[in-house]
Amino acid sequence: MIRPMIHRQLTRGDLACLVHEIARMDVSEGREADQALQAGAVDTVLDSPAALEAVLGRGGAPAPLPLTLLWYVPIRAELRNRGVTDILLADYAATLPVVFAESQSQHRVAQGENGMAEWWHYVSGLPQGTVAQAEAAADSAALALWWSGCFPEWVERGGTGGGMVRAYVTFAGRMLALAADLLEAKAPEEASLFARAAEARIELHAALAETRADYIGEDPHSSESRLNRFLRRLAQDN
Repeated sequence: MIRPMIHRQLTRGDLACLVHEIARMDVSEGREADQALQAGAVDTVLDSPAALEAVLGRGGAPAPLPLTLLWYVPIRAELRNRGVTDILLADYAATLPVVFAESQSQHRVAQGENGMAEWWHYVSGLPQGTVAQAEAAADSAALALWWSGCFPEWVERGGTGGGMVRAYVTFAGRMLALAADLLEAKAPEEASLFARAAEARIELHAALAETRADYIGEDPHSSESRLNRFLRRLAQDN
């Protein structure tokens, strides 16, 4: 079952790399970030505009940072922009591409098949009301969010018309709600997380979709792609 893992697994070395990248962009910002880190204010550093700018590389190639930070900092910022300040939800969303990046999960979706039917068949075939069914529902939701957020163009190939991405997001919300309901008595913390994720499914998807432009897609590091990202950020700033 996919659980938020990035925040608790960040090492001093990871954060030191982030501070170094901030300092490369702006020495004074780097000094402030280092002081905050020394004081234990990790979240202050992660939430800083300087951290986001350093990670995104001002529209160029992503900074030479661990994959966890490359996803986590922009997703966290995007969710804040959308009114979602729950750190665990940001951690959950960023965990999905990190976990699935090296996996072979459901590559048939990339060939134009609808993954929802297969995922639901698997979930519904498990003993009703069990932890196993809850975990399967949560993992199905994670896959649906990952595919629809990071590979929307592939998801759309699985339908006869538009709206397949929206269907995946709706499916993810329902599976998260099911997992929350089944885990409420046995694992209340996980149940609460999945319930909150179900409510924020649209924002989670949007954050993944926005962030993926830097790391996934056709020629993400080409000059044209970098220029388009830079111009898009300028428009957002204005």
